[in-house]
Amino acid sequence: MSEKTSADKPPQRGRNGDRHSERPKRVLGPVPNLEEYVRPDWWRGIFNSIYLKTDADVVDDDNITRHEIGLFLEILNNLSPEDRILDLCCGQGRHSLELSRRGFKNVEGLDRSSYLIQKAKKSAQQQLLSVKFREGDARKLPYPSDTFDVIMILGNSFGYFETVKDDLRVLQEVFRILKPWGKLLIDVTDGEYVKKHFQARSWEWIDKKLFVCRERSLSADKQRLISREVVTHVGKGVIADQFYAERLYTRKSLGELIKEARFSDCTIHGEISPNSRRNQDLGMMEQRIITTALVRKEWTPLKSKSNGVARNVVVIMGDPHKPDPLKPSSVFDDDDFYTIDQLKDALRELEEYRFSYLCNHDSLIHDMRRLAGRADLVLNLCDEGFTNDPRKELHVPALLEALDIPYTGARPQCLAYCYDKSLVRGIASEMEIPVPKAFFIKPEDTKFELPFGFPVIVKPNFGDSSFGITQRCVANSLEELLNAISEIREQFGYDKPILAEEFLPGKDLSVGIIGNPSTSYNVLPITEEDYSAVPDELPRICGYEAKWRPDSPYWNIKSIRAQLSEEVERSIVEWCLKLFERLECRDYARFDWRLDADGNPRLLEVNPNPGWCWDGHLAKMAKFASMSYAQMLEAILRAAELRLGIHGADVKREEEQVVKAAV
Repeated sequence: MSEKTSADKPPQRGRNGDRHSERPKRVLGPVPNLEEYVRPDWWRGIFNSIYLKTDADVVDDDNITRHEIGLFLEILNNLSPEDRILDLCCGQGRHSLELSRRGFKNVEGLDRSSYLIQKAKKSAQQQLLSVKFREGDARKLPYPSDTFDVIMILGNSFGYFETVKDDLRVLQEVFRILKPWGKLLIDVTDGEYVKKHFQARSWEWIDKKLFVCRERSLSADKQRLISREVVTHVGKGVIADQFYAERLYTRKSLGELIKEARFSDCTIHGEISPNSRRNQDLGMMEQRIITTALVRKEWTPLKSKSNGVARNVVVIMGDPHKPDPLKPSSVFDDDDFYTIDQLKDALRELEEYRFSYLCNHDSLIHDMRRLAGRADLVLNLCDEGFTNDPRKELHVPALLEALDIPYTGARPQCLAYCYDKSLVRGIASEMEIPVPKAFFIKPEDTKFELPFGFPVIVKPNFGDSSFGITQRCVANSLEELLNAISEIREQFGYDKPILAEEFLPGKDLSVGIIGNPSTSYNVLPITEEDYSAVPDELPRICGYEAKWRPDSPYWNIKSIRAQLSEEVERSIVEWCLKLFERLECRDYARFDWRLDADGNPRLLEVNPNPGWCWDGHLAKMAKFASMSYAQMLEAILRAAELRLGIHGADVKREEEQVVKAAV
């Protein structure tokens, strides 16, 4: 059995327009060589109403489908409800529909069988599920490149074509339409197992009126299983005598084919076998192997817009080929490259812009000179700093200003101010904005007095990304304080001043602002760090471990929408706006606060160039404001355009609209 033609001509339509009506068929009788009767395109006619009966014990069992989807989602891990998923060779859509029932919003199914696709559409309509189904050939998929996050080929729906070359074409098409970092999952029969255990002859009752007799043999090259099914109705006689052949992939041969199609990280996740209620002849479905693979590729360049009104934006980023001292391994890893590709994916949604990217810092200055007069705007996302040196974060905007190139985000002076936590504290205090008690420890200091009580948190005075801040930075005694200082200096190699603050036990808050108070701005919903998953004995901090150590208990911290009194929220927002202007932030910024034991807010730091990544604090706040990641990035671009007075493209678009309306 397969989630799998007839040796005769394709069946004709019945009275109801169903071309699979159960009328008697001519039977060939004994066949010495099954392979001679298999048509190259057997798969065109076999997937019909009879197939849904012969294979119903697996393909029409909701419990089996739910179990399989549960297992597949566990293997794929961390799929988002927003991910685009293609169920390729979806049959009547049982897996697609179950994914939709589980909250996945962008599920599509494609299959060659018109009968099964129509059945899938009808099921989706009856169940009020928004799954898109279409008919098509898996060897030439009707989707643009870089469309899907996940593609599943399930229920042994791979290996139907006569040649391995055709199967390779399927995988190459899957590779093409998957996004960078997209995932493939194949659930296909275990060829090695089937070769040893297939039943040469069997028969079973399908229901009280239908039974099926099967014959099987290996092909001459031992690479395919040839099957014959004779389906008989007790009252009407034989209603189908059909032949089909399916390729038998072993773990090794399947892995080699997947790699030939340019996939990476090919992994076998073990076997799966359906718990069939009929539990008779499971055939090709008896034991299947589950395989996943990953797409590593560049985004396919988008075609230039013919109307010529797209704004040219150059994105400047850190250099992935240089060491980065803030990262645990000091290099860009898969998570970093995935984050970059998520950014590019989101920016591709902004149709009014055309993006290009600069990340080679060896040639960055030369490349910047070439931008003058060519780029409408630079999206400065180089929060790593020039040559990935965090002390040189301000160098990138300084170079852009020297070349008179407009850019998003803070100016060099603002970045210099905010890199110094003690300086920001002083400015805030001068503005009568509350800050925690603190004292300054210079590198040469060996003795100091503690002007307030424990607990105390120590942190590098210079830096971002929570560099140097771990659970051991919260000290409850003088010994722990000295150990924390020593660890920052020795383990992290930090030889600059250290700031020691009173540790505040209240809510840990972040405020995001997109826009500019002088023109137009949006204060995003305030977020709070949820420490409920952190063991009670550990201090409540969102430090280096929470951002860089997946094996740490801090990795499970979540950001939730903060619940604050109206007075506290109003005060925090008012102070953030004052700081935004005083420190000369531009276009977007993030402000971190903490409440003391009495619920009073205290400013921790200001980040004028906050993390832009898809799962960062700013993106989380934007999501609470019902903004997608792409919309958040667009809002930053719009804020810069409004501040800079860049209206040329907008005016041109409006003029064209007026002309079209007049015509």
